[in-house]
Amino acid sequence: MYRIMLDEKDVPKKWYNIAADLPVELPAPTQTEEGHQLENLPKIFSKGVLEQEMSTERWIEIPKEVREVYKKVGRPNPLYRAKGLEDYLDTPAKIYYKREDLSPTGSHKLNSAIAQAYYAKKDGIERLTTETGAGQWGTALSLACSLMGLECTVYMVKVSFQQKPYRKTIMQLYDGEVLASPTDKTSFGRKVRAENPNTPGSLGIAISEAVEDALSDEKTYYSLGSVLNHVLLHQTIIGLETKKQFESIDETPDVLIGCVGGGSNFGGAAFPFMKDKISGDLDCEFLAVEPASCPTLTQGEYRYDYGDTEGLTPLMKMYTLGHDFIPPSVHAGGLRYHGMSPLVALLVHEGLVEGRTVKQTEVFKTGQIFAKCEGVVPAPETCHAIKTGMDEAVKCRKTGEEKNILINFSGHGMLDLQGYADFLEGNLED
Repeated sequence: MYRIMLDEKDVPKKWYNIAADLPVELPAPTQTEEGHQLENLPKIFSKGVLEQEMSTERWIEIPKEVREVYKKVGRPNPLYRAKGLEDYLDTPAKIYYKREDLSPTGSHKLNSAIAQAYYAKKDGIERLTTETGAGQWGTALSLACSLMGLECTVYMVKVSFQQKPYRKTIMQLYDGEVLASPTDKTSFGRKVRAENPNTPGSLGIAISEAVEDALSDEKTYYSLGSVLNHVLLHQTIIGLETKKQFESIDETPDVLIGCVGGGSNFGGAAFPFMKDKISGDLDCEFLAVEPASCPTLTQGEYRYDYGDTEGLTPLMKMYTLGHDFIPPSVHAGGLRYHGMSPLVALLVHEGLVEGRTVKQTEVFKTGQIFAKCEGVVPAPETCHAIKTGMDEAVKCRKTGEEKNILINFSGHGMLDLQGYADFLEGNLED
């Protein structure tokens, strides 16, 4: 069986909260003595997501209205077996990939965008602000706001704004306002532009601008696309569906792989399976893959740091390259982030997740191989996970092990064709 489907009735009714099952306590967010970051949270986040952020309840009900929108946009998503890739690699391993690229937004991001827009609407909010790197999160939130009757302002990292113009077009189709960050709309954006007029921008800078914007308007909330607990909670719909699909073929994964920037798609796919690993009911490796040019998990420090550049967010215990780090302008814009989800970081620190890196030229070479073998063009971000999955499958060819390798296919590459063109023309560097 090469495509494993679920029925609409199988859309999960509850999200899974890994905070209930962590092997050690998650370090709490904090703030500096002179800061007001924690006090600002109720001003920029909805009551619903703040309750989820702090919750240690194992299962959290998905509102019926959210489940109905999930179905409207195509959930549940299929699980595919990559038989063409297996044959190409001549491996005894079975390679599976969970399709999180089927929405017009291009990725898994809609899973949290819908929930966050719903809770903001319940609070009487009229507009959401956010940041976006490659544009997938900004596109997802623009659509979610359109579906919920909200306005949306997206601060898009300038280099991605320039590299991926059609992301902007899709956001505008959904009535999203898209600004190249840093902008002249916020005081922090003006400060960054004055200090470095040629800055490519960063997710940290864009977050600072979006938070500042939200704090200046009482009818506006800020919405984050990754990193925080409630975002990864919403994304567990991925892993919960995938568990049902593996159960339907009487299999379990031996290796689970996802790319990581802030950690949302990886955590969403991994956490429902991690629950079983922690309890001793599953023997599975968990591999989190990042760009070699932004090696947060593999070269960063595990310490408290801000999630944004200006320091408007609380201090969080995570792996970080420093909140003022400006990553190189690689095409995998969704992974160019200095920090990491505190939940994912804790699991790496405890040895339950292993970090890996991939170079940019390997990313696009992998994408071409996958496209030829499976007929699907992956996003550059997704290619990080695919490359590591291929490496694991080659190991199985050498050892003869028949492992089940699960890749979370986090996004399509149809709006990343300039990056593929640069690769094919020999114009990409590591």
